[in-house]
Amino acid sequence: MKFQVVYVPIGVGTYEMVTAHEQFDKSVQLLRSIDESVVVPGDILLTVDAVADYLSDKNPDLVILQNITFANAAYASEVLRRFDCPILLWTLREPVIDGGRLRSNSLTGAYSAANAICAFRGPGSFEHVFGSADEENVKDQIGATMAAAKVKKQLATLKLSAIGHTPQGFGFGRALDAEILSVFGVTLESIEARELINKAKGYSDEECAADLEEAKKQVVGLDAMPENNVKDFARLYKAYKSYVNENNIGAVSSRCWPDFFTEFGTPVCMVLSLLNAVNIPASCEADVYGALSMYIGTALTGGATFFGDPVSMDEKEGSITYWHCGMAACNLARKDTGACVGVHPNRKIGPVMDFGCEASENATIFRVGRTPEGEFRFFIAEGSIMDKPRQFNGASIVVQTDTPAEWIVEDTIKNGWEPHYVVIYDRVGDELEKLGNMLGLDVYRY
Repeated sequence: MKFQVVYVPIGVGTYEMVTAHEQFDKSVQLLRSIDESVVVPGDILLTVDAVADYLSDKNPDLVILQNITFANAAYASEVLRRFDCPILLWTLREPVIDGGRLRSNSLTGAYSAANAICAFRGPGSFEHVFGSADEENVKDQIGATMAAAKVKKQLATLKLSAIGHTPQGFGFGRALDAEILSVFGVTLESIEARELINKAKGYSDEECAADLEEAKKQVVGLDAMPENNVKDFARLYKAYKSYVNENNIGAVSSRCWPDFFTEFGTPVCMVLSLLNAVNIPASCEADVYGALSMYIGTALTGGATFFGDPVSMDEKEGSITYWHCGMAACNLARKDTGACVGVHPNRKIGPVMDFGCEASENATIFRVGRTPEGEFRFFIAEGSIMDKPRQFNGASIVVQTDTPAEWIVEDTIKNGWEPHYVVIYDRVGDELEKLGNMLGLDVYRY
């Protein structure tokens, strides 16, 4: 179903209505500038019955509840008894302070509404923004809340596939289907890696010719790989693509070593790279929560994310380098080198991706993680992606963090964060924080 945002402007008619209608018109204009499909009433809702009538046929994924003037808690309660979706409470700045009449008293109304929301759902169960419709921060926060609510809805339709099990010692990425469904709304499907290996082995060279040509257009140096590895890559790529398309898979966490080296003779790294490049988030080492983190980043930006280990830190530069063996999305490669193909740094078998990632002024490091007690949590840090060449064999990305890098590394190690992270090509910390709040998770923003 289509994502729906419903604007609920409330007030009482004994306040100064000329100013109230000016605020209403400006608010509608702002909301429509963010998303023209936002549902708005024809006028301010001045009674509880008016709120009830307006909401009777709505099915919102986000409610923006705004005190145009003061209104008592019964107005908010009418929203709460009908819907269980996220709520953004928007408090208007008092328009005029001149020693005369209090024009709107939106702030007191917000306290009444918030008191009711917390009574229904508990403290911290909603988003809040304070300010007038012409303030840039207000627009930014409303936009971030809408984006977060949209991703929350998308998660409920996501089918994520775990292809194979995590290797020994990598249990941090292992997920239970009931658990990920109850917390995120995500359906987890599981399949053994050998099923796709066997499927790949059954394809002929002719059946995979188009898939191989597709790959050659996106990477540099594939023709230098041994012919049998190139052909086996094409078979595996076709098997993964077919499985994803036939089963409506939106994200993948795939086992990689040792099976694809020992049982198939060719790594899966480049297959995952090409899936990532077409916005099918794909993590390796069967990290389900890594794949989920990638999906969220892609849903917010519409582009591929980088998945890797924190492998190096430079205190003077204020940077952290993230790296992995060679499954980075090929469209993240530096333009001067392109998406170079190489061999796996440990197994010495190709094809895998072997490049440094392109620079960006805006970046977010993100992880859906778990506490030692098993509770879900979000890691968020922002910064920029530096203009750096490949740092090690494989794919690498260097992030200069806004918060001192040494503090991030020290704190995340001491607090038991996982060794896999996602780098998103934009600053989406606000959106991620709001999404974490909507999911009822602890958010750690560095």
